[in-house]
Amino acid sequence: MQKLRTTPCLRSLRSFSSTPSPTTADKIVASVLFERLPVVIPKIDPVLYAFQEFSFRWKQQFRREYPDEFYKKYESRGKGDYQIDYQPAPRITEADKSNDRRSLERALDRRLYLLLHGPSSGSPGEKPVWHFPEKPYENEETLRKCAESALKSVLGDLTHTYFVGNAPMGHMNVSTEKTDLNPRKRFFFKSQVIASNKFDVSGDYVWVTKDELLEYFPEEAEYLNQMIIS
Repeated sequence: MQKLRTTPCLRSLRSFSSTPSPTTADKIVASVLFERLPVVIPKIDPVLYAFQEFSFRWKQQFRREYPDEFYKKYESRGKGDYQIDYQPAPRITEADKSNDRRSLERALDRRLYLLLHGPSSGSPGEKPVWHFPEKPYENEETLRKCAESALKSVLGDLTHTYFVGNAPMGHMNVSTEKTDLNPRKRFFFKSQVIASNKFDVSGDYVWVTKDELLEYFPEEAEYLNQMIIS
């Protein structure tokens, strides 16, 4: 009986690197879309208000009328501790009147976004431009960690911030020159203001609405308009 000869399999060892090469890392940037949510309920759309008014009047035709004794008992009740008289906060603040874009006490019924003015990764000649909080990726464990470092370098700490998810909300290629065949890849992460109406932001900055934000980025306005909700 003929014996089968087995030949040991040779395995080629491959080395893997958990960090990108320097040229690749320089091309990845984590940006933070830091937003303050609306503080007051936005004004209702006139069309929706007209429909609600019509719906209310229509339902009033079929309402059940309560006896007069019911209303008398209700009016005779005194105000309890749970009933508090209050005055609603004004929608138009002093910051709105003076157009103070460095204040969070403005546009209370809109979302506000933080923009910084200074050198940006990928700006021509490293000249000061308006940009989001950002940081080139180096050796962070994840890209979100890189985004957290970017925001922390601006605010000092992340106590009153909340990052929404671990994945980027958007991505775009940024080329400094038309002949750039390997543009920078910018990943956007969303973070929100939590229980605070003032931050000690380092450097020049503004808090702007979506419409105002698009004025600062005319070339990327179409993409940012799709990425940002409102």
